[in-house]
Amino acid sequence: MQDAFDVIGQAFGQFIRYLVDALLGFFGGLDDAASGFLQGTSDTLGIAPSLLSLLVLAFGLWLLWKALRAILRQAIIVALIWAFLGATVLSWLIH
Repeated sequence: MQDAFDVIGQAFGQFIRYLVDALLGFFGGLDDAASGFLQGTSDTLGIAPSLLSLLVLAFGLWLLWKALRAILRQAIIVALIWAFLGATVLSWLIH
């Protein structure tokens, strides 16, 4: 009886070990891909690869998105304001 539970415990332990190794490989690859993307983006734009710089970049792109939506609504003055704000924020980052 003890041998049966020993075999079941070993099989369960091997399954957990396989699952953990698979998840580590997946998330390790995902981490490498994300860091490569962020490094490539920051190198191309000439900004520091810090979290603050990337948040300011996202904010500037969001402002430009608001300008595009305003153009689609045919609100030209509002679109110009959003575009100006977006370009100003992005110009702080990009050298």
